Amino acid sequence: MGAASAILVVLITLLFPPAGVFCVAGCGADVLINICLTLLGYIPGHIHAFYLEYVYYERRERALEGQYAAHRAPGVYSERVQTGGGQQTYGTIAPPQVRH
Repeated sequence: MGAASAILVVLITLLFPPAGVFCVAGCGADVLINICLTLLGYIPGHIHAFYLEYVYYERRERALEGQYAAHRAPGVYSERVQTGGGQQTYGTIAPPQVRH
């Protein structure tokens, strides 16, 4: 289901970038920034949207493998995107990595 949802979000983003950002980040600062960038020009809105989607899906895949990012992605304000849609962390402490 992960690949199908990613393809659907990319198709939505091609038509209207803020809708794609809303799908991965929810309603927040990232959507507002993307709306402003889209109003300034269609291309900046796409670049921002695809960057957020890349960070979201990349961190989601790593979280499924048990790896968590030690630092925040620059320019991303949504905790949902920062954590890949998984467990939300507060502060700068990353969840411990379990090694088997």
